[in-house]
Amino acid sequence: MHRDAIAGHVSPGIRKLRNIAITVVVLASVLLIGCQAMVRQALFHPTHAAGDNGLAHWTHEGVLIGFARTVPDAENVWLLLHGNGGQAADRVYALERFSDRDAVYIMEYPGYGTRPGKPSRKAFDDAAFVAYEALRAQFPGKPVCVAAESIGSGPASMLARATQPPDKFVFLVPFDDLKSVARDHAPSFLVGMMLGGSWNNVEAMSGYAGAVEVYGAAHDQIIPVDHARKLAASLPQAKYHEFTSGHNDWSHQPQVRIRNP
Repeated sequence: MHRDAIAGHVSPGIRKLRNIAITVVVLASVLLIGCQAMVRQALFHPTHAAGDNGLAHWTHEGVLIGFARTVPDAENVWLLLHGNGGQAADRVYALERFSDRDAVYIMEYPGYGTRPGKPSRKAFDDAAFVAYEALRAQFPGKPVCVAAESIGSGPASMLARATQPPDKFVFLVPFDDLKSVARDHAPSFLVGMMLGGSWNNVEAMSGYAGAVEVYGAAHDQIIPVDHARKLAASLPQAKYHEFTSGHNDWSHQPQVRIRNP
């Protein structure tokens, strides 16, 4: 009985430390949730229209995962990962930059358009992997390539680690490291809190030996062009192109030609 009484006794000092620890955990949890909400608000700007702009519906296991421009006996198959605003069906403007002989599949991000889910890095990465593997299975023997616009370069770069990586990457106004871009706009301590596990395209692409083209916009005020230059410089095989316009104008540049080879 004496032993039980001692074991159950908690001194005021220990009780105070325990209460402080509980408070810290609760505050940290609230801060983490708040940071995640801030990241979603800062990075992701989906719209939720139901239209398809004349594109074919792309489904996988009964779920709409994007839209496509299909062609008979395509020479190449492209997975297009778009920027952080709007939704997949908006990207009809990009199609003229692809060859008429290539099929283009534009993935819808979770939480965009009518696709259920909540935007996040993990959700984007997982969805990109599923979409890419679905195209590999649907088009055996065909080159499957990846084009990525802006923030789409993040989940795209992760596909370099696939068992059978893409035959080619084309990056359009991309970044090298999302934290580095954020530091152009916010204090470093906030960047660390909000983007602890963000995309680093240089790191993700470091083992990729296939063809890469990078297009940067000299007057880009959203992702300054130096980030595209750094991504290209990190890949010895990369071909770098630069045009004199802003971030959202790449599809109007005749020198942007998304091709394989």
